[in-house]
Amino acid sequence: MRSLPVIVAAVLATAAGGAVAQGADPNLARNLAATCSSCHGTDGASVGGIESLAGMAKADIVRKMQDFKTGRRSSSVMQQLAKGYTDEQIELIAGWFAAQKSPR
Repeated sequence: MRSLPVIVAAVLATAAGGAVAQGADPNLARNLAATCSSCHGTDGASVGGIESLAGMAKADIVRKMQDFKTGRRSSSVMQQLAKGYTDEQIELIAGWFAAQKSPR
């Protein structure tokens, strides 16, 4: 019977360690935003005809992404991409780009 508390403690320690290991990825926002680089440039600083996202207000990016996601704004590429993100992922992406230095 003495081993029962030890077993319970070991199970709880293992479960707690797993929860810490599965915590939020500190690079998640950056990694999600990296998928935009082929069109919007590295770190959101576009060098072409596509709008730069770096330094844009977070609320503006979220609104535009939601408009693409719901179909209020049309674009064959962006509508499909936006539908693939959750609202939380859109918030992360927008926050990351808003924190970048504007190319202007």
